Amino acid sequence: MKIFIVIPAYNVATVITRVLRELSESGFDNVVVVDDGSSDNTYDTAKKSNAFVLKHFINRGQGAALQTGTTYALNLGADVIVHFDGDGQMQVADIETLISPLVDNQVDIVLGSRYLHRKTKIPFIKRYIYFPIGKLVNLFFTGLWLTDAHCGFRALNRHAAKTIQIRQDRMAHASEILEEINIHSLRYKEVPVTIIYHKFGQGLLGINGALRTVADLIKAKLLK
Repeated sequence: MKIFIVIPAYNVATVITRVLRELSESGFDNVVVVDDGSSDNTYDTAKKSNAFVLKHFINRGQGAALQTGTTYALNLGADVIVHFDGDGQMQVADIETLISPLVDNQVDIVLGSRYLHRKTKIPFIKRYIYFPIGKLVNLFFTGLWLTDAHCGFRALNRHAAKTIQIRQDRMAHASEILEEINIHSLRYKEVPVTIIYHKFGQGLLGINGALRTVADLIKAKLLK
């Protein structure tokens, strides 16, 4: 099976080399990096690797970068596509856990969960404020109740990758993907993953970002 790793990348020049090296050392050679209008030299740094490197000339958002990378991987014949962040917080060792149910044709999409084991040390405000609220918001908009509603670490088989269309350019895409799973009756499961938070990563989305995400979801509902 042709396994592709799709990485949305925004201002990650200081860590992208390490992320790509770890993927290569683990045998994942088909990697698509989408530089989402970075203001640093993320694009040039990634180009020094063996990855396929694409570029948005403006910062459109993570959802847009994932759709660009997923479409590119499908055009190259991908059988399995893994969404993997470029900030070094996701663990390459977890990829095998995500793709195994796809290889065995158990499901169409596998969603990573930070709550299925205790290895991920989640910041207090995320664990006890943002995530519980996010689960309720997610249930309302998508109809799915998950242990971890907005983990960006996921793997899709070719059918799911072709079926799910990400129209939300920014962070609302995470809920949109789950809504697509429900609408199209895609088979799914959650598996445990470890996210190591550090200062470089996205950090807290912030109340303004959270409100914007909800607003994008409401707008999408009204336009349907």
